[in-house]
Amino acid sequence: MFRLIFTDTYLRRESVFLKKHPEIIERYKKVLRLLELDPHHVSLKLHKLKGKFQGNYAISVTFAYRIILTFAQRGQEIILIDIGSNDDVY
Repeated sequence: MFRLIFTDTYLRRESVFLKKHPEIIERYKKVLRLLELDPHHVSLKLHKLKGKFQGNYAISVTFAYRIILTFAQRGQEIILIDIGSNDDVY
């Protein structure tokens, strides 16, 4: 099982995001639980990013919303970096 690390920046972005989109809170919680269990689960659509985001990954919360993350070097930790729409996070 992976451990999720919520950075301060991520927590601020998450708070704003969830206030704007309360209709997806349950879906968001489900995505985080699945991410802890298996970050490579097909429904998360985990993919490597390129360009200025090289070394990071993204997963899908919904068709329109993504979470940017990275895997920590020191074990089974996933550091959450950003959440938002495609335009907001890329």
